[in-house]
Amino acid sequence: MAKYMLILRGTDESMAKMMSTPFEEMLETMGRFNDELIKAGVLVACEGLDDPGQGVVVDFSAETPVVTDGPYGETKELFGGFYLLDVATKEEAVEWAKRIPAMSGSKCEVRRVPAIDEFPQDNEWVVRERAWRERTGQL
Repeated sequence: MAKYMLILRGTDESMAKMMSTPFEEMLETMGRFNDELIKAGVLVACEGLDDPGQGVVVDFSAETPVVTDGPYGETKELFGGFYLLDVATKEEAVEWAKRIPAMSGSKCEVRRVPAIDEFPQDNEWVVRERAWRERTGQL
């Protein structure tokens, strides 16, 4: 098994369409899909994000990070949320991604999340992280 993140990206238009959908309808639609993932035993985590206009951007282009309100100046695609799945293959993750009840114009990026076992096990920072994961029940 491997973990894959399904990163949901919307355009300004698809985000506006989603925001115009009645909240109860959106909860019902996403709830049904989430329930399928739970029943299949593949869901590790999932979260949606608040309105990008309520966030800030920390820009590391300069020597000192600059913080500005709202999303990036030119928003062609907004990161709207994610699913983290534990599945056997990338193909299985893609099949789940194709079933997400997303708005027309949205996209879903599928990326594997490397396991801690793939990093050098004698590295001090990997050892520390592994200990933290063991203490918190994440291994």
